[in-house]
Amino acid sequence: MEQNNSIIQFLLNEELRTIDFRMDKTLSPTTTVLNYVRDHAKYKGVKEGCAEGDCGACTLVIAELGENEELHYKTITSCIVFLPYLNGKQLFTVEYLSEKQNGQTVLHPVQEALVKTNGSQCGYCTPGFVMSLFNLYKTIENPNRVEVEQALSGNLCRCTGYQSILDAAYLFKDLPKEDKFSLLKEEHIQKLKEISAHSADFLIERGNEVYFQPQLLSHALEYKNEYPEAILLGGASDLALLKTKKHQDLPHLLDLSHIKELQTIVKKADYWEIGAGVSIEQLRVAFEDKFPSFRKMLDVFGSQQIRNLATLGGNLGSGSPIGDTLPVLMAHQAELLIESVHERRTEKLEDYLLGYRKTTLMPNEIITKVILPSDENQIIWSEKISKRRDLDISTVSAGFALKLTNDRKVQSIILAFGGMAAITYRAYQTEEFLLGKPWEKSIIEEAMEILKDEFTPLSDARAEAEGRKLLAKNLLMKFYLEARK
Repeated sequence: MEQNNSIIQFLLNEELRTIDFRMDKTLSPTTTVLNYVRDHAKYKGVKEGCAEGDCGACTLVIAELGENEELHYKTITSCIVFLPYLNGKQLFTVEYLSEKQNGQTVLHPVQEALVKTNGSQCGYCTPGFVMSLFNLYKTIENPNRVEVEQALSGNLCRCTGYQSILDAAYLFKDLPKEDKFSLLKEEHIQKLKEISAHSADFLIERGNEVYFQPQLLSHALEYKNEYPEAILLGGASDLALLKTKKHQDLPHLLDLSHIKELQTIVKKADYWEIGAGVSIEQLRVAFEDKFPSFRKMLDVFGSQQIRNLATLGGNLGSGSPIGDTLPVLMAHQAELLIESVHERRTEKLEDYLLGYRKTTLMPNEIITKVILPSDENQIIWSEKISKRRDLDISTVSAGFALKLTNDRKVQSIILAFGGMAAITYRAYQTEEFLLGKPWEKSIIEEAMEILKDEFTPLSDARAEAEGRKLLAKNLLMKFYLEARK
C-alpha cells in the first residue's frame, strides 16, 4: 500500500484548503461539512435546520472531475457529510455566487430570478434553495416541471407555498447560458487536477477515532481484513445520523467514497454490472429508459441531495427491511458480488438477507458489485407507499416480476415486499398458489387472501399491522390491473 497521509485538500469556492488532522485538533474526520463551513470557514449563509438531511437548509454544491475531466456539479446536504468526503473536490457556498463589480454587488442570474419572482420570505431556507437552483442551472439548460421538482424536492419552505420558487426555475430559459463559473471552469479544472495528482490514501488515528479513506479497492480489502471491526462508509447519508442525531462516537470508519473501481456501471451481454459505490442519482440517470420499474423506485428515493450521496452498496449493506432498492432488485433476481482479500463470491439477494439488519456479509468482506440481469421477456413492476411522495421512508414497498405463457397463465412470478417483515421478503405461498393459474381477476382475489395471512408486520408510526396487510393486498391487485394492459 502507498504511504498514508493525514491531509485532505479541496477547493472552498476558489481557495485551496488543506487540512492536516494531526496538526489541527479543532477538527475531526467526522466533523460535518456544515459545521466546518459555518464555524471554521465562517460562511454563515448555509444553515442547520434538521441535522438529518431532510430540510435542505444546509444544501451546498460540489463540483468534481469526471472521467472526461469535465466538472460535474451536484447538491449535497452538508449536515450529514463528513469532511474527508471533500477530498479532491470543489465546494461552493451561497456567498460565492454573487460578485463585486465597481463596488456594487452583482447577483448570480439564479439569485436574480428568485428576486424577480419574490421567492424568499423569512429567508432561512433561501440559501439552500439558491444552491439547489444553482445546481439545476449548471446541469440542465431548460428544465421542465418534473426536473425542477426533482431538484427542489429536498428543500422545505414554510413561507412561500413554493410556486414563486418554481417560477424562478422556469425563468432559466431566459437566463444567460454562461456565468462567472463558465469563465473560471478551466482554472478550476486545473486546480482539481493538481490536487488529484497528489492524492493518496488518507488515514488519521487520533485518540479513540480512526478514519481510513483508500483510493483503491485492494487497499480497502486489505484494511478490512486487518481491521474487521471497521464500519463501512459510502455516502454516509444513513450512518452520519448516528453522529448528528444520536451523538454517538464512530470510532473506526472505512470510507469507500473515493474508490473509482466501485463507481462504474457496465453493460454486459445479458446483465448489468453496477459498482457498489455508484450513487443512487447516478443510477437513476443511467437507468432512465432501461429499467423503468427500477427508475420509478429511484425517483422517490430520498431527495436529489440524498441520492447524490447515498450508494447502492450502502442501501444493501444496511440490510434495512424498508431499503427502497431491495424489493425491485429482488424482483430482478439480482446477485451481489462480495469480496475479501481471500475470495470473491456471488450471492442472491434473497439469500444474503438473514434477519433485521443481519446479512451473510462476513466482517472482512465488502459488497463490490451488483449483478442485475436484463430479461425483456417478463413484466417487472415496483411501487412505494409512503405518507408523502418525496423524501419519506416507505410504509410498504413492492417489487414484482411476472412471466406469462402464450395462453396467459403464470409461468413464473416474484412478489417481493419491503416493510412487511424483518427483512425484504418474498410472498412464497402466494407465488406458489399463482403458478400455472390463469392471470385473471378472480384468481388474484384468491391470492390476495393468501397474501394477507402470509406476513405478520409490525405496527409503528407509519402504519398499523392490519393497514400494511391491506396495502400489500391492494398492491397485488394494482399490479394485476397494470400488467394486463
